[in-house]
Amino acid sequence: MTRIKICGITSVDDAARAVDAGADAIGLIFWPGSLRVVEVATAQAIVRALPAFVWPVGVFVDATPEQVRGVADAVGLSAVQLHGDEQVPDWRHFPRPVLKALPIERYAASPWKSARAAILIDAMDASTRGGSGRTVDWTAARDIAVTRPLVLAGGLTPDNVAAAIACVRPWGVDVASGVERSPGVKDDGKVRAFVQAVRGAAPEATERQERGA
Repeated sequence: MTRIKICGITSVDDAARAVDAGADAIGLIFWPGSLRVVEVATAQAIVRALPAFVWPVGVFVDATPEQVRGVADAVGLSAVQLHGDEQVPDWRHFPRPVLKALPIERYAASPWKSARAAILIDAMDASTRGGSGRTVDWTAARDIAVTRPLVLAGGLTPDNVAAAIACVRPWGVDVASGVERSPGVKDDGKVRAFVQAVRGAAPEATERQERGA
């Protein structure tokens, strides 16, 4: 089954709607440069309202491991997602799962290619560091997905996510702007349509993926 993360959650209500729709994880952005940034106190309230089986994932850009661990401990994050120029050795012993976001153009030459961290492939955008609404090259992403578990992001919407899954066969998908009314404000109908599209996408492909075929 393809996992679903709804990123850029900024309120308890939006988190509850994402969970009710069937999301497996939510993303909480702690980078001040994001239009979807959330304060620690708000993030704590969101996490307290989550059921145990939904992972809260914190998104950071060029924060130190110590800074990230402080926020993760305070909020109760299940995992962290890194969107900056973080160096592999600094995160090798981080006490939570690490998801490293990379523009697909940089994957081949990145030291993270051989690291144990999970990889999220996104569109390249130096200013927004994600949530740009631009799609990636799905064929290139598919070539990566056959070598390791991959989370696919970049311009996904309820209208194109099924096709993306059929092509790439990712471990998971990540969406922010594709299910919003405005930055940081989710559209309940779009969130539900996105989840339904993922759950109905290429069942034969996801079955083969789970069998390791």
